[in-house]
Amino acid sequence: METITLAGGCFWCTEAIFQRLKGVKKVVSGYANSTKGNPDFEDVSSGNINAAEAIQVTYDPKVISFETLLEVFWNLHDPTTLNRQGADTGTQYRSAIFFNTEKQMLSLITWTTTTETNPNPTAELSSTQKSPSSTKNSLIL
Repeated sequence: METITLAGGCFWCTEAIFQRLKGVKKVVSGYANSTKGNPDFEDVSSGNINAAEAIQVTYDPKVISFETLLEVFWNLHDPTTLNRQGADTGTQYRSAIFFNTEKQMLSLITWTTTTETNPNPTAELSSTQKSPSSTKNSLIL
């Protein structure tokens, strides 16, 4: 099993879609990249703790590929709208991908620079962010 953490707007909406994918074993909603441990909704909504609504997806790469998960992620939301997804506004609704392995990082680099369906081919990799899974790697969209 592998995990990836995705921030793409309201976590309840993204969680519902990813739970339906064959090969996805578990989806947990939460806040990624917070400067405060265990933030609550009020903390996050303040915009002062840098948290993003995110889902942590545990999946079987033998059943569903990382690239397929990325394709679903890109098609679920619009990463070109800064701090907003639909009617939801605030920094907690920004787009980000928090990778956990070097293989995921390399796939992200390839995906963001070559895939036609990627709406943001100029996304930058950053190694200064934290995810719920304690990694320090992210793709800021």
